[in-house]
Amino acid sequence: MSVQSHIEALTAKHATLEQELHAEQCRPSPDLTRITSIKRRKLEIKDEISRITH
Repeated sequence: MSVQSHIEALTAKHATLEQELHAEQCRPSPDLTRITSIKRRKLEIKDEISRITH
């Protein structure tokens, strides 16, 4: 896997997590543990993209 395709895969995963986060936050009774987990995974992906590109 090339670096560019890896970055694209991570970016797609980040976008998917953003959609999951939005859906969870819009629920009548959002699960705060799940929200925290999604945010943590998004941050890990963002950090990995940053490490690769810098």
